[in-house]
Amino acid sequence: MDSTIVGILGLVIFLIMLFLGMPVSFSMLFSGFWGLCYLRSADAAFNLVSKDIFIQFSAYSLTVVPMFVFMGFIAYHSGIGAGLFKLSYRAIGHFRGGLALAAQVACAIFGAICGSLAASVATIGTIAYPEMKKFDYADSLSAASIAAGASIGSLIPPSVLFIIYGISAEQSIGRLFLAGVFPGILLTLANMVVIYILCRRNAQLGPAGKRSTFKEIVATLNEGLIEVIIVFIVSLGGLFIGWFSPTEAGAVGALALLIVTAIQKKMDWPKLKAALLDTTKLSAMIFLLIAGATVFGHFFALSRIPANLATWVTMLNVPDFVVLLCIVLIYFLLGMFIDSLALILLTVPIFYPLVVGSMGYDPIWFGAIIILVAVMGAITPPVGLNLFIMKSVAPSVAVSSIFKGVWPFVLALLICIILIIIFPEIAIWLPQVVYGS
Repeated sequence: MDSTIVGILGLVIFLIMLFLGMPVSFSMLFSGFWGLCYLRSADAAFNLVSKDIFIQFSAYSLTVVPMFVFMGFIAYHSGIGAGLFKLSYRAIGHFRGGLALAAQVACAIFGAICGSLAASVATIGTIAYPEMKKFDYADSLSAASIAAGASIGSLIPPSVLFIIYGISAEQSIGRLFLAGVFPGILLTLANMVVIYILCRRNAQLGPAGKRSTFKEIVATLNEGLIEVIIVFIVSLGGLFIGWFSPTEAGAVGALALLIVTAIQKKMDWPKLKAALLDTTKLSAMIFLLIAGATVFGHFFALSRIPANLATWVTMLNVPDFVVLLCIVLIYFLLGMFIDSLALILLTVPIFYPLVVGSMGYDPIWFGAIIILVAVMGAITPPVGLNLFIMKSVAPSVAVSSIFKGVWPFVLALLICIILIIIFPEIAIWLPQVVYGS
């Protein structure tokens, strides 16, 4: 059987196992192992799998993952998110939809020390949703705005998704972090515009809160913002000016945040144990996904699907822009059913050689596009991860209400993606200024 046909069959097997409920990592491992057995032999497949996983896990670049994950969970368990939301609410809570607007700002600032989607939803959702309920916000706006706002944290550095893309595509994590800054700000503003328009058309969706005095706003500056600024400057500042490697930046950031929160009595031993346990669980899940993606990627390379795909696209003689839009559409459709991390690990080996190698697009810009589309999958029904985490945070909210309310935010995210495709400088200007062209 032709190797390309075997590759397509392997992809079909992966999708079947996925829809039967098997975890993504095991689905990739099994289908990749099957393909290696068919294209080589069972003995060769066992040797290749063990060798691939060992080489990948022994790579120094992977040590960056638990460092930034740990920093994120310290932020989550120390309660910094509560102070950030309180500050944002006091500053803009008096507008219509002010609590939802404050949630977007809090998510953006919290993203500067926590690159985890799940932690952002849980942190801001636990704090913001009860406040919105108190002011009679519609569930469709309150829950959906928090779920959508938490996705901003995947763009604002440090971002776990950018780290995984950087490892998969062998690109500079520092450049990728910077590439997410302006798209993250753009998405924050886009979400805020959506909230403003919705509440302008229907004031009952998000009634205005009470106005805070300037003194009250200043009084909340030390309830989270100071920690974010210190950690951002020490950790990411050191990374951007070349003092630290990505792993060292993550370790320094985690240590700095731990010290600051301990001094302010926001971190104790039970919270630290919880942060360590959560870090271990999430890091293990990420490593298992990487193992599955490594095996599946090796199988796909042997099947020559990426190379044949590039040849086929060249023969089509269609504009590169059309091909890129088709890839974005594929990411969007897959993102509705597959977790963002798994989606990046699964698809980068397939599309990266085509988009960067054959079509000549900037790999940093392509990374920003991929993260944006993967994030869109996290808030898109029927399997958007953020939506169901928000449901667990607010059990009284009907899933249908969250699904109904999130579509305007999906549209805003789509507009951001289109803008970055048309104006790539939004993503690549800052990395070029800091690191050079």
